[in-house]
Amino acid sequence: MPKKKRADVVTVGLVQMSCVPEPDKNLKKAIAGINDAAKRGAQIVCLQELFRSQYFCQTEDIQLFKLAETIPGPTTEALGKVARQREVVIVASLFEKRAAGVYHNTAAMIDTSGKIVGKYRKMHIPDDPLYYEKFYFTPGDLGFQTHDTAYGKLGTLVCWDQWFPEAARLTALGGAQLLFYPTAIGWLPDEEQSMNEAQHSAWETIQRGHAIANGIYVVVVNRVGREGKLTFWGQSFVADPFGRIVAKASAENEEVLVVECDLTKIEETRQNWPFLRDRRIDAYDGLRFRFGE
Repeated sequence: MPKKKRADVVTVGLVQMSCVPEPDKNLKKAIAGINDAAKRGAQIVCLQELFRSQYFCQTEDIQLFKLAETIPGPTTEALGKVARQREVVIVASLFEKRAAGVYHNTAAMIDTSGKIVGKYRKMHIPDDPLYYEKFYFTPGDLGFQTHDTAYGKLGTLVCWDQWFPEAARLTALGGAQLLFYPTAIGWLPDEEQSMNEAQHSAWETIQRGHAIANGIYVVVVNRVGREGKLTFWGQSFVADPFGRIVAKASAENEEVLVVECDLTKIEETRQNWPFLRDRRIDAYDGLRFRFGE
């Protein structure tokens, strides 16, 4: 039986790790992190974006499509066994091969039964220096979803999605109590330190804003270490429904954070700050347009 099904307090685990070129080694390390988190009481464990490999989108190389796999597939099967054995829910970000020539950046939600209860395909796809994701990923077509699991209603978005308040809002409106962001973000080479600090501050601030605006927990899991030209800034964190950071990892080290989340704070926060009540849903038609009318 699950440890604490639908309890008021759920415990989340964040596996922040560095990656090597060999996918099997990364999978083994991720599973070790899940086991560590579970031993320390975690009920839901989230892995970082594209955890099976190094962040390959720094270049455009057709050979790298070989890293993709189907969902269900070998990785979800391996993680399903761990989820079942440890009675944990796992959020796993994978390079999904949907069909020949159609690939997605996809987060799979694996329940305590070991079965996939849902998946989310990354909707916002960047195309920036060292983040050439449009070459690899088709934009998601599953919409913004919330999944029922043994430990609550969970939503997940992926990395670049974290800059878009619409994505967080729609996921929260689907009933998500916790919003997970598997992430791969870091500093560009030869950047001024002041700019590095500003970029990290903006990243953290906007996600804390999603927690505040929606009155939910936000869980962000980033990778760490140097890969190619990028130095990933780690600093995975959990923000409560009022945007307060309740736990945060370092910028340099591999870490497994285990954090208790009191779900009663969602209702408490929304009662005092009723942003969802006061939304003017009759006046938001303009959001359908790119800019202006």
